[in-house]
Amino acid sequence: MSYTKNPHMPKVRRDAADMVRRGFSKEEVGRRFGVGSSTICKWVKKAKVWGYGTIPTLSSRPKHHPKQLSDELVWKIFQQRIKNRRCSEVVRQELLNQGIKVSLSSIKRTLDRHGLLKKRSKWKRYHPHVDRPYPLKAGDLVQIDTIHRMIDEKKRLYVFVLIDIFSRWVYARAYEKMNGRQTIRFVNEAQRNASFHFQMLQSDHGPEFSKWFTSRIEKNHRYTRIGKPNDNAHIERVNRTIQEECLDHLPNDVKKINCELEKYLQYYNYERLHLSLNLKTPSQLLINSVQAIG
Repeated sequence: MSYTKNPHMPKVRRDAADMVRRGFSKEEVGRRFGVGSSTICKWVKKAKVWGYGTIPTLSSRPKHHPKQLSDELVWKIFQQRIKNRRCSEVVRQELLNQGIKVSLSSIKRTLDRHGLLKKRSKWKRYHPHVDRPYPLKAGDLVQIDTIHRMIDEKKRLYVFVLIDIFSRWVYARAYEKMNGRQTIRFVNEAQRNASFHFQMLQSDHGPEFSKWFTSRIEKNHRYTRIGKPNDNAHIERVNRTIQEECLDHLPNDVKKINCELEKYLQYYNYERLHLSLNLKTPSQLLINSVQAIG
């Protein structure tokens, strides 16, 4: 923060220093501008450095602090971060293991000054909190995500994946483009193939789940916390399963991928036994839940 926020002060300093240069005494100039002669002396010295143009207002931030970290400690923090590339908490614990005591906030400030602190993206917008429903029946909570598959350096194809948390029922489909309109098309297609209604959709903050998408999807929606992929743990795990069991051996062709996905989802939802369902299939769980309600 600067000493003053007056936007005219740089010109005032310039005019005062110029009057001294033209032969006026510092006392006369001080009375003219309403400041002390010692202040005029400082402005004249600055004018010799900055030239006889406008003299900018400098920051009032102190240049030294009695409790500031030593250069040696700053260097150790820097080296520890570069060595392991771990978070500030890990850097602090490793320094403590070496007998070096330093606060976590000091480590974060030091890493920030050196451009080594990973900050939250300014493009991530705030979204109001929506309570996470407990999945007591099919459709209570449905997670959605996208698998990005590289075709070449500039082109990708996208596999949208959706999973019902209660029954583990999964739907997936590949597309050449990824945007909010494509996401709505995918969700509507998944809803037509599902035997239950989606009550709540949950997604991360990807561009395909933007404000445009949430304002047009005719379903309840909630976002996961920023930087907390565990909030979407079920969909992240099923993404890996689909890639390992289906996508890894397929070419980069959307039609062929969708053809194989259709076969794989038939196996996944009706034949594949799930440990999380006590060795049942999603279809068996859905049938049992309907019978229990009936």
